[in-house]
Amino acid sequence: MVVAVTGPLDIDTVAPLEDALRATGGDGAGPAGGDPRPVVVDLSQVDFADSTTVNVLLQQHAALGTRLRLAAPSPGLRRLFEMTGLDGVLPLYETVREAAAADGVARPGA
Repeated sequence: MVVAVTGPLDIDTVAPLEDALRATGGDGAGPAGGDPRPVVVDLSQVDFADSTTVNVLLQQHAALGTRLRLAAPSPGLRRLFEMTGLDGVLPLYETVREAAAADGVARPGA
């Protein structure tokens, strides 16, 4: 499953992303249950994200584990992830294709 996100992600706009991730089983009771398929979030069209977005991604990473994969972060998002140290916590991939095909463990510095 690929969740494509566009525009800024902040306290006013992050709810649809959170809802989509929860629907994949990221709430612990979603329809995906034990579904092992990856959930790729395409961030290529996101130019801004705030701490609310970071919180949502961390919560969903805790719920989905290695199923959650973040793909093609824009330069601004990549900088946010690097500055906060999240690039070492959240699985980041250069492309959606790479994220979907990976074993759930991002390469360091990806």
